[in-house]
Amino acid sequence: MGFRIGSDEEVKSEPNVVPLCDVLLVLLIIFMVVTPLVQRGLDVKLPTALNTINMPDNPEVVLTLRKDGGIYINEEKTTMENLQTVLEEEFLTVSDKKLYLKADQEIAFGNIIEIIEVLKEVGVEVLGIITEKKAEKSD
Repeated sequence: MGFRIGSDEEVKSEPNVVPLCDVLLVLLIIFMVVTPLVQRGLDVKLPTALNTINMPDNPEVVLTLRKDGGIYINEEKTTMENLQTVLEEEFLTVSDKKLYLKADQEIAFGNIIEIIEVLKEVGVEVLGIITEKKAEKSD
């Protein structure tokens, strides 16, 4: 049996990437689970409609009306008193005056009319109403 005390081979110092891959896979799974929850937005029970078109992926201005009376512009809370001022400021930074209305189905029609009057005063050119797609009846 023979052995050598002084070796001519160089020491190999390579990092072990297996633990790093494990950590990255766990982070990937966490982000895949959390991302849809973060992008959900405000809870609103939308009315249903049969004839709908798809909303753009990233609308510039979204006005949300909740059942509890909350008014939100792009998920930032506002009040009816300063709605016009906030909308005017919002439309200074966007390319066109398009607004998407996301209103709870249980809101009184009179409240929506008040909002539409404010939108006319601000000068909104296109108003899109966001709805859920109604399931078609099969006879």
